[in-house]
Amino acid sequence: MVNDLLHLVFGGKVNDPQTMEFIDPDNLHIVGIFPNYEQAYQAWKQASHANVDDAMMKYVVVHLHRFMVPQE
Repeated sequence: MVNDLLHLVFGGKVNDPQTMEFIDPDNLHIVGIFPNYEQAYQAWKQASHANVDDAMMKYVVVHLHRFMVPQE
């Protein structure tokens, strides 16, 4: 099914909220791997909301399925 695509949600402190440069990559908060974007988005939203008072904390959704399928 098209919607069954793996997504990773993780976050951590960044140097600049407009970049993806994490301060301490060894201590990232791995929220989880989800079977579709909808579930990943909800997890991202929950983790982001829990850290809304920390402007330097950033959570992202990574489309793992894009790394798993070789491009032709």
